[in-house]
Order: sequence, then structure tokens, then C-alpha cells
Amino acid sequence: MKNGNEPGPVPRPGIMEIAPYVGGESHVAGQAKPIKLSSNESALGPSPKARAAYEKAAAELHRYPDGGATALRAALGKAHGLDPARIVCGAGSDEIIALLVRAYAGPGDEVLYSEHEFLMYPLSALAAGATPVKVKEKNLTADVDAVLAAVTEKTRIVFSANPNNPTGTYLPKAEMRRLRDGLPKRVLLAIDAAYAEFVDAPDYTAGADLVEADGNTVMMRTFSKIYGMGGLRLGWAYCPVAVADVLNRVRGPFNVSGPALAAGEAALADVDFVARQKALAVEARDWTAKEAAALGLEVTPSVGNFLLIQFPAVEGKDAKAADAFLKSRGIIVRRMDRYGLPRALRVTMGTMDEMKAFVAALRAFTGK
Repeated sequence: MKNGNEPGPVPRPGIMEIAPYVGGESHVAGQAKPIKLSSNESALGPSPKARAAYEKAAAELHRYPDGGATALRAALGKAHGLDPARIVCGAGSDEIIALLVRAYAGPGDEVLYSEHEFLMYPLSALAAGATPVKVKEKNLTADVDAVLAAVTEKTRIVFSANPNNPTGTYLPKAEMRRLRDGLPKRVLLAIDAAYAEFVDAPDYTAGADLVEADGNTVMMRTFSKIYGMGGLRLGWAYCPVAVADVLNRVRGPFNVSGPALAAGEAALADVDFVARQKALAVEARDWTAKEAAALGLEVTPSVGNFLLIQFPAVEGKDAKAADAFLKSRGIIVRRMDRYGLPRALRVTMGTMDEMKAFVAALRAFTGK
């Protein structure tokens, strides 16, 4: 017999501290087709070959997918020169992040991340009952010395977004190696290289070269950015042998859908389309950065497909006012308050026509 005075089910510690993740807005009242620059999506969408593979896969929706993602892992291994046996696929890199925390951290443990990094790191830590620890950055860039100084006996995972979202900054290869080498072997370094394909800097590494077969470093990648497949949720990780084994034990047996696997394999093969995506993103980013700086706005140099633009802390001229003005023009960008950057807007690169409309609206807003 139920007792009305008894409490209901109680969630694990940390769960109620989570402020649910909110993605970029997609709609503006009164605007039938706004220009959406609020999520780091690709301007051209997915490869036509990926769409065709997805449509073909519809005939097999009654079949379970290959739980081992065998064909896609083989294709990834060939494309990147990696051992397919050490690749684990997931429903977006979000799932990989959650699996890593679930497998390696819990109550009493600490998960480190830099001050303005991806919100899913602390949210995943809280969901596992672990304690997220935010480390101060230097010039909107991760500070290796500060991260290493923050490591304690309780530290289990260090996340490093490289390049970082939302700042667009990155750590060079030498600094990433110094970070890895400075961590105790018991601490897992999880490198999130979601935007690696956009980077041309000669001193950059996505991190595969830092992942040793018996080491403590994981590299995460995604099909949501340059491949334009955010709606399908497809990501992957390159791991030490032992970590790959652990992830395969804790993930669901069919965690990636059949259509996503098929579309991912086709997208990976369409190298010409990927090159077009990158060329457009770089052209739009460099042009937009120059135009915004000419208006007296503070633009953080970015190697991703987005820009962080800061506005004066003056009422009517600040980021909040700019966001409202842009929406009145049918342009949606991303406020950065939850990332600790209340003066900033993050702007994803769209087509050149969309970026010209954005810059025109910025000119009107600033009156310059």
C-alpha cells in the first residue's frame, strides 16, 4: 500500500544541478525563412552522395544496423591512416563524451575542462555524479600550465576542445603534447577535434598522433560539422586499445543507426564536396572577420567555421541589443552568456550571401 508521505524516486547526486543544454535557435517570430547562423552547421548541408546513401538505407529500416560499425570504421581507418580496431563510433561525439565520463568518472571524481569550452563536458560530469572543475583560460585559449596545476588525486578526465567552440582558438601541437605528457597516466585526456577539418595551421594536430595503443589519450571527431550531418548524430573516437574495449562494453549494442552509418561512409568518400565546404567556410570566416573588425568590433581569430564577436558593454550597443536587432532582420546568431561571455555573439559561417546580409545588418546596428 502506497504511503502518501513517502518521497518519490530520487535522482543521483549532480543530476538536479544540470541546466539542460539548449541548442541554437532556429525560428524567429514573423520570419518564414530566417538566416540561421546560431549552430555550427555546414553552409552547404550534406554531400549529395550522403543523402543518396541515406535514402537508399530507408529500404532497410526494419533491420538492425551493424552494431560494430564495421564498414564505417574501416573507411575511417583508411581515410586517416588509423587502426579500425581502435575506432569506436557513437551517436554524435556527445555520446562519446558521455560514455567516457560514465566509464571513467563518478561520485568523488573530478573532470577538468577549460573556462569557455563546450558545455557538454560539465553536464556529462554532473550526470555521472562527478565534479566538473573549470580551469581559467588565457586570452580565450586553454592554458596548459593552469590545467596541469588543477590536476589533483581526484582528477579522472581532462577534456580539451581543439579547436575550441565557441572561441575558435586552438593549442598548437607542441602544447597538446606538453599537456598529454604532463598528466599522470591514470588521467584520461579527451581531445575533442570536432572542427579539425577546417584548420590549416601548420602547427596544429587533431590528436591522432598523440593516441598511443597503451596510453591515456583519446581523440574525438564528428560528422556534424564539415560533413553537414548534425541531424543524423554520428561521431567517433580513436582510442588506446584498453579504452576502446571499455567504450564497446558500455555503449549500446546498436548505438548508431543504419542510415547514419551508410550516410557517413558516403560522406567520407566525397572528398571534393568536403573541400568545397572548407573553402566556403574559410572564405566566409576571413571576410566576415575583416568586415566586423572594420566596424570597431572585437573579433577573436578563429580556425573553425564560426566567429566570436564581442560588443561594447554599453546598453543599446551590447551583445543583447545586437542579437535583438539581428533577429529583427531575420538573422539568428548565438548568445554566449552561458559560456561566461556575456559581451559576445557566436556567428556560424553560412553562404557568402548570408554573411553579406549579416554584415549589412551589423553596419546598420553600429551605424558605421
